[in-house]
Amino acid sequence: MDTAILARVEDFCIREGLLQPGTPLQLAAAVSGGADSMALLLLLRQLQPRFGYTLSACHVNHGLRGQSADRDEAFVRAECARLGVPLRVFHAAELTPPPAHAGEDWARRLRYTAFVQLQGQGIDAIATAHTANDQAETLLLRLARGTGLHGAGGIRPRRGCYLRPLLCLSRAETEAVCRAAGQTWVTDETNDTDAYARNRLRHSALPALKSTNAAAVQNLARFCEKAARADAYLAAGAAKLLAAARLPGAEPAWQLLPLQAADPLLLETALHSLVAPVRDAEEKYVQLLCAVVRQGSGAVQLTGQVRFCAGNGCLRQEMLPDALPRQLESAPQQVPLLPEKQPEFRLRGGWKGKAELLTADFEKKIQVVHKKDLKNRADYARITTLYTGLVLRARQPGDRFRPAGRGLSKPLRKWMNEAGVPNELRDTLPLLASGSEILWVCGEGFADGLAPDTESRWILHLNAEIETQEEKTNEYAR
Repeated sequence: MDTAILARVEDFCIREGLLQPGTPLQLAAAVSGGADSMALLLLLRQLQPRFGYTLSACHVNHGLRGQSADRDEAFVRAECARLGVPLRVFHAAELTPPPAHAGEDWARRLRYTAFVQLQGQGIDAIATAHTANDQAETLLLRLARGTGLHGAGGIRPRRGCYLRPLLCLSRAETEAVCRAAGQTWVTDETNDTDAYARNRLRHSALPALKSTNAAAVQNLARFCEKAARADAYLAAGAAKLLAAARLPGAEPAWQLLPLQAADPLLLETALHSLVAPVRDAEEKYVQLLCAVVRQGSGAVQLTGQVRFCAGNGCLRQEMLPDALPRQLESAPQQVPLLPEKQPEFRLRGGWKGKAELLTADFEKKIQVVHKKDLKNRADYARITTLYTGLVLRARQPGDRFRPAGRGLSKPLRKWMNEAGVPNELRDTLPLLASGSEILWVCGEGFADGLAPDTESRWILHLNAEIETQEEKTNEYAR
């Protein structure tokens, strides 16, 4: 074992507060069988006497790569047994079977579902094998897609119970750790394909940057640390600015003078923090809000119900009354999907709808339905098998949708832009959601892979419309 690398990892763990000597801890290492995760396991075994934690390992077999996945599982089982590390193996079938076109996003969610189960079984913390290379790739991806300081902070060393002890090492160094210990590893063949954006960065962008500067990976990772510190500094300053400017009263309001006198970057950070709880904090909304603050008058409409107004020396957040019949004003923001017990539902924004279960044979079902309405039908048994906690609600930050026939998942916000969903509908449009995964969008239909077929016995039909808007809006909803 390279003592210099071991010392760097130890210092990093102490400096970032990941591990402290003498603190009892049940620690599980997430081990895929690759070089990074095998190096993680070796280093944590070496550091165990220093910190005093109880070490175990976990492995998730996603079931997406057939014999290769089973080979990886067998390798991890054999190596953990050789090293004397207790191992817990999870299979997709015991967590959630893969949906059609399951990809990286689903596999990541599956791993974290397994990690949650580990916590329920007494594990205090889970160490993952993210390296400085992963940090550099993440930064480049976020910069390409558009990010601010917060996103530029990349992967944080600690997030809740998740620890990343190897962020101080490069991928070349984890391989060197394995070679020095005579430790073999397996290679995921999907890492060789350029079908994924991260792989394209790994194969092309990073080598090009390293040809310019051999320390490119380390420099990009160092930039993430600086960005994270700058983001934390600005966030603290923005919180103090808003607290000092806050006016007493139930309605959120702030004095304009201290906001106008603030450093522009600090003001942007403060206003970003006001926008984020209401909607996706896109740059245009933050800049519009900055403009009305500086001029001391005007308004920015963030959603159908929320706007910020500047005037009379203050900035106010206002909740607008819905233009709805009185009986709809108290409609909930979300409702559970209960087609067996409560097929009809109402949601904020004047939406009313129905969730029906159909039991007739498939051919008869489709004969009486207009062709465009078929998009609103899905195999109910398939949905309830794959997903839990189904709710009908409006969009939230982080939502993703897999349009039927597209074979890819994308942010719901981006899909709405591409699909031309009217702006006035986007914040109230009914959705069927399981966590942040959107399974049905009113007006678009169900996500990819959920359509019924000739084997379906139970079919869910969803439909919704607005009661109080013009006919063209109703037509979109249908």
